[in-house]
Amino acid sequence: MTRPAPIPDLLSLVIPVYNEKDSLLTLLAEIDGAVRGAGLTNVEILFIDDGSRDGSWEMVQQLAAQDTRVHGVRFRRNFGKAAALNIGLRRAAGDVVMTLDADLQDDPKEIPRFMQAVKSGTDVVSGYKKVRHDPWHKVFPSRVFNWMVSKLTGVKLHDHNCGFKAYRGEVIREVRLYGDLHRYVPVLAHEAGFTVGELVINHRPRKFGHSKFGARRFLKGFLDLISVWFRTTFGYRPMHAFGTLAVLLGSVGIALHLLLTFVPVGNTISNLFGLLPVLCLVFAAQSVFTGLLAEYVLARSTPDDPYRVAEMTLDPTQRTK
Repeated sequence: MTRPAPIPDLLSLVIPVYNEKDSLLTLLAEIDGAVRGAGLTNVEILFIDDGSRDGSWEMVQQLAAQDTRVHGVRFRRNFGKAAALNIGLRRAAGDVVMTLDADLQDDPKEIPRFMQAVKSGTDVVSGYKKVRHDPWHKVFPSRVFNWMVSKLTGVKLHDHNCGFKAYRGEVIREVRLYGDLHRYVPVLAHEAGFTVGELVINHRPRKFGHSKFGARRFLKGFLDLISVWFRTTFGYRPMHAFGTLAVLLGSVGIALHLLLTFVPVGNTISNLFGLLPVLCLVFAAQSVFTGLLAEYVLARSTPDDPYRVAEMTLDPTQRTK
């Protein structure tokens, strides 16, 4: 999908919707009050209906017919919040893009504060629900997950999972998203050289419906975390990762071989662990070849200058003598 050209001074609000019919009219009214109160007149509101079955799409159509700022996209079935955010972010044309949930727990009155933070120079602003109105079985795993993400990635945020975020338009157009990586946009943006900050926001109790997330969310989030960590740490040097693994496995294999050869450990232990040195050395060799293959693919697919250039003082077409 071709991304639209950025429109200066346009604020894009991307809102995933899944069975939130009862919330939409109130949400739009609150957004309208917030943006008008802040003097924001150039706004687009993108509702992404993720296969709702409660009449949410009909409500989106009704709101779009009444308000020219409102636009909707409907999926044929439920593909998940990640898919809704991905298509919404790709269609957003604003030079500032914000995401928020449709369940009224995100307070639209925070929109001007997010805008001020972005305009002040922060490229990505993530919401921090310091006081949460969620059950403990959601809050506790979320805190553990956020601590783990901050430790592994070096991006110190209290609430990586918060859906209330604001981005400078360049971030959305430069950071490549796929799968469920929407929750890691601040991490990917930080890796690309953008500035990341957070804002304490008002989190409200849910008025309608029920939460759509279960235990699988945390499992998928952990697997995606491993992917993001590898991508941001070894994305342009995969041999460093596979080579380190090969050295560790090879060292363990040699040490075990020497132990079983020169230390009297008995026939039982020797028979049980006799193949371990060979397996370690085989896996070490496989890691080396995997690293070489990854380096070859990277060399063939990476542009000449993979690093992000923010600005230049010279005409980039000018040849140096």
